Amino acid sequence: MGHMWTMAQFDLRQRLRDKSVIIFAVIVPLALMTVLNFVIPSSEDDVELEPITIAATVPEGDETAAGLVSALGETEGLDITVDEVDAETARSRAEDGTATVALIVPDGFGDAVASGDQADVAVVEGDGSGLESDIVVSIVTSIVQRMDAGSVAARAGLQVGVAPEQIGSVVQSVVTAEPAVSLTEGTVSVEQLDASGSLVAGQAGLFLLFTTGFGVLALVTEREQGTLARLRSMPMPTWQISGAKVLVSAILGFVATAILLTVGGLLFGVDFGNPALIACLIAAVVLAATSLGMLIIRIARTSEQASIAQTISAMVFGIAGGAFFPMAVSGIAGRILDLNPITAFIRGLGITAGGGSLGDIAVPVATMLGFALVVGAISRLIPDRGTAL
Repeated sequence: MGHMWTMAQFDLRQRLRDKSVIIFAVIVPLALMTVLNFVIPSSEDDVELEPITIAATVPEGDETAAGLVSALGETEGLDITVDEVDAETARSRAEDGTATVALIVPDGFGDAVASGDQADVAVVEGDGSGLESDIVVSIVTSIVQRMDAGSVAARAGLQVGVAPEQIGSVVQSVVTAEPAVSLTEGTVSVEQLDASGSLVAGQAGLFLLFTTGFGVLALVTEREQGTLARLRSMPMPTWQISGAKVLVSAILGFVATAILLTVGGLLFGVDFGNPALIACLIAAVVLAATSLGMLIIRIARTSEQASIAQTISAMVFGIAGGAFFPMAVSGIAGRILDLNPITAFIRGLGITAGGGSLGDIAVPVATMLGFALVVGAISRLIPDRGTAL
């Protein structure tokens, strides 16, 4: 074991002197995270809404129509200005862009709602309309739907014999009543990360597959240079040679991934949870990534083939695991993707970020360790090309 540790120390010093390892394992993924975070806003706070102007047409003396327009102007969290104009002016202001939207309430709107008759409210989006107009349309739709519920109640009341003079109070009760069913926005599911968290975790998993290759794939280079043959002639078990390379890969992968998660979490305000549980997840995914590298060097004949195979496998497993965007796949394909160690790694970080315990991350850890065991066993069945595995 002393020989293996000595070789591992020597290789680590060599790798750290090679600035490309630090650049590719840490600097490049952090730079990519930053760029992607600018391109893909991480939260709604990144969106700034412009002031909204509504050119509204309100029939004179129609309290129901006035209430509709008044509710728009009182919407909390939005800078909305309502200008009451005639229908022609409202449309022209929407067309020339001086109003975000034109809201045209027809004559007899209040009577139609009270009697259960049909009434069409027109919303004309302004020139160059964007998110602001979509928000206004959504608010108008919500208010009109409540009024429509009141209209339905009016028709039902008339059909069952409610006195006409009482219909108005029925409609008013329906429109102004608090919703019986409400939607409460909660936190992200314990097995999911928000956009920034997924970005950091995905990029860390993707570049881990590259980082572990720096150690294991060095066996192919040493085989081509003749160094491996000299190492195998030394008085020590040959498995210690490959063991040293695997150890180097594991150390590089663990440290680089820990740095990416820590720095990425600080940059983008992501808390992945308990450091001890995160370390368990990193250790498991490092073993999985290293086993993939062991399989590649058993197949590749040259260092160029090994490098290409490493790049292809890293991109395939990384993208399928959600390094750039979540993969929403169900059925058999979804179950296959769940076996991806990067998928399991990201899911595990979602659990720890949600306050999960060691038992909660048992499935993701088992998935990654199972992948490492199966791929490692397959690599042993492939004919040896002289890599000392």
